[in-house]
Amino acid sequence: MKEIAFLIDQICREKGISKDVLVGALESALLSAARKRYGGKPNINLRINPETLKISVFEERRVVQAVTNPEEEISVEEAAKEFPGKGEGDTVEMPLAPIDFGRIAAQTAKQVILQRMREAERDALFNEFKGKVGQVVSGSVLRKEKGFYYVNIGKTEAVLPMKETLASETLRRGDFIKAYIEDIRLTPKGPVIIISRATPKFVAELFRMEVPEISEGLVRIKDIVREPGERTKIAVYSTDSSIDPVGACVGMKGTRVQSIVRELKGERIDIIPWNDDPRVLIARALSPATIDRVGINEEEKTAMVVVSDQQLSIAIGKKGQNVRLAMKLTGWDIDIISDTEYSKIKMEEAEAAFDEALRDTKREREKQEQE
Repeated sequence: MKEIAFLIDQICREKGISKDVLVGALESALLSAARKRYGGKPNINLRINPETLKISVFEERRVVQAVTNPEEEISVEEAAKEFPGKGEGDTVEMPLAPIDFGRIAAQTAKQVILQRMREAERDALFNEFKGKVGQVVSGSVLRKEKGFYYVNIGKTEAVLPMKETLASETLRRGDFIKAYIEDIRLTPKGPVIIISRATPKFVAELFRMEVPEISEGLVRIKDIVREPGERTKIAVYSTDSSIDPVGACVGMKGTRVQSIVRELKGERIDIIPWNDDPRVLIARALSPATIDRVGINEEEKTAMVVVSDQQLSIAIGKKGQNVRLAMKLTGWDIDIISDTEYSKIKMEEAEAAFDEALRDTKREREKQEQE
């Protein structure tokens, strides 16, 4: 058993697996061989000395007053002679002749130890990354297979679905990236770590890593919405009146936000100071556009926003992206019109009101004439 002892010690040192765990697994594996050697009796058991790895095989018997099953029972009198202190109802271990497991033991031990090593590594990996769900990890792209990128994140590979990448990026082998751990699943082949670069939580975590005020709780993220690779809008507020939440996120000369933008391959980021007044919040959420006026219907949670003709396209954004993200961020249904269109509407309303006034005057005159 010297070879097995050396293998166990080596694995314990290199993999950090408990020696007791490996010895226990080896005991379980050799037990079936021992029971087979003794005719399949269920009360046959064995024990391995964790220091010497010496194997002891024994038969467990129950102490009874009157023996009815000699293979599984022993009388009180006989137990008293061989096992002082044991009484009725106790279990005794009767040593059996040593079994020469020989080659079987060596082969079985190796198989059990290697299998247990894989299981222990899998469990350790799962437990380690289970606590990291919601964090950002760094790694290098290994390969691309069937709609997935495989990323080396140190001890293992993570899976990055192509749909969870930025719209503007094509990753190549060796590219170094950061990603958000969304989930970890335990499969028959081991843990599968799912990462994403598209979730808004990824951007939130990047800000938390880059901005000390956020990690310390002095600045908090109220909400964040995103179209990956295109634009992100993040609403922030401060728990300390002396701290400017937007300035903290931007950093000196924009260093903090620029670092995040580089990681996101140039994705635009609008940092908005949160405000409980929906009119103010809606106007800010439509950044970078300048808003002239905001009218709201609180019951229907709709808003009418007026901008200058020059600001209309900016407020709406490419393919409606800016206003779409603003609606997600604020939770309000926003309709944007230009100042010219607004003036036209007001003119039409004024004309309609004037016409209605004329009709009222006419009806009043006709009524007076009839009287």
